[in-house]
Amino acid sequence: MAVSAGKVNTFMFFKLPSAWWSGVRLKYMDDSKAVASVKYGWRNQNPFNSMFWAVQGMAAELATGAMVSSQIAESGRKISMLVQNNTANFTKKAVGRITFTCEDGHLIKEALANTIATGEGQTIWMKSVGVNSDGVVVSTFKFEWTVRLKT
Repeated sequence: MAVSAGKVNTFMFFKLPSAWWSGVRLKYMDDSKAVASVKYGWRNQNPFNSMFWAVQGMAAELATGAMVSSQIAESGRKISMLVQNNTANFTKKAVGRITFTCEDGHLIKEALANTIATGEGQTIWMKSVGVNSDGVVVSTFKFEWTVRLKT
């Protein structure tokens, strides 16, 4: 069964309600690219009249993790996934609609193939860049995902 943006958003409602209620939504996903979006508002604000950093992190992580989850499902194997590390850089106040894009989907197939072939866990760093409606970068997140066969 193919994983679609709509299915991910429905999953979030039931399993990640804090992200859903904050307005985080997956807008587009294929094997190489994913786009998540969130709009600044009362539910996700900080005291400085911008979006709370953790809400940005949820959207940024969704843009990476949705592709990992989808490609694991496509593999037909039981593989676990987990964020091991992450870094973030904030360059401008996040107001309005912030769109996070990750174009690192090509890294996932190799990691999954290696973990299936060797039985050893693999790690990949994936970057998600958030831009405002003017195309200005407001934050950049990097996530180190680990994948390994379930025993």
